[in-house]
Amino acid sequence: MTEPRARTSSELGPLFRLVRDQRVAFLIVGMINTVLGTLYFILFQTILGQRFGTFTYMLSLGLAHIAAVLCAFVLHRRFVFRVRGHLWLDLGRFELVNLGALAFNAIALPFAVQILGFAPIPAQLAVTAVTALVSYFGHRDFSFRRARASQSPSQQVAGDETDDQDGDL
Repeated sequence: MTEPRARTSSELGPLFRLVRDQRVAFLIVGMINTVLGTLYFILFQTILGQRFGTFTYMLSLGLAHIAAVLCAFVLHRRFVFRVRGHLWLDLGRFELVNLGALAFNAIALPFAVQILGFAPIPAQLAVTAVTALVSYFGHRDFSFRRARASQSPSQQVAGDETDDQDGDL
């Protein structure tokens, strides 16, 4: 079995032609997905209105979370970590990292506001910075992790592996 060849810069995708640092690419995709997640929430809230009572906004939040996670998964998989195969495993891990970030946010935000006395918006901005950093490592080292032994050094930097083809996005 031959070792997969390294990808050239033109094969890494349009984002890597503009940005050579995976961390910066992660932030760019994250910002895009944050905007999309907000738009998804607005869309679902507008469509659902008050059809489900006082807490329709929570249903909108859940639907927006699902849509935003699926979108983020595709964007991160294609433009940041550049992996192939293990589609369902990667998606499950990706959601676990996102749920972990959500759980951390649900604990850290009230702590910062109620205990430390920060205003909610600055507190959320600080929590978001921490969750973005932790999420990067979670996605890099868990969600899209690949065996290093089968990769060339350039693929390790790009985060690519082509050894199995059980699904591609």
